[in-house]
Amino acid sequence: MVNKMDFQLLSFGMRRIGWIRFWIQSILSVVVTAVLLFSNFVSNDSEGQLGLAPGLSLTSISLILLFFSLWQGWLIVRTGRAISSNARPSRGQTSRLIKRGIVNDLLGILFGLVGYQALMGALFIQASTQTQGIAIATSSDVAITGLEILSVLSNTQVIAAHFIGLCFSLWLLRRIYSN
Repeated sequence: MVNKMDFQLLSFGMRRIGWIRFWIQSILSVVVTAVLLFSNFVSNDSEGQLGLAPGLSLTSISLILLFFSLWQGWLIVRTGRAISSNARPSRGQTSRLIKRGIVNDLLGILFGLVGYQALMGALFIQASTQTQGIAIATSSDVAITGLEILSVLSNTQVIAAHFIGLCFSLWLLRRIYSN
């Protein structure tokens, strides 16, 4: 039989992990959103430059999934509060909430990784067509800009945010089923 102290410890753990997850993912989502908006509004009129649109589109999909993950983090905090009350949710309801977050984070990582491959593939082709050494750049040489590197960094941050959410969700799921 589970006593009241176990419910209080589980409630405290879910609230704490939920808040940590929520704020880390919030900060990373703000940074990623700012970089994606900045990269959409700054125009590169360079000819011969490969487009990063497929990679940025997949990063945007992963960002939308990150927003859903933020909502899941908030629901975990609310569930943690409900566990300490008399009208506590069942173990099945709580585990379904956490499993939904796990699936969401896995999909976010998947879209982020495919987007990362698209971004790095385009940048690799662009870098491999540049002339080596000290030469005067021709019109066909287009240097990799800082904005392109920043786009790769935003993709890496969205993957990291989903990974953090996945780790916290797996820890919570293990905690729920440990009793």
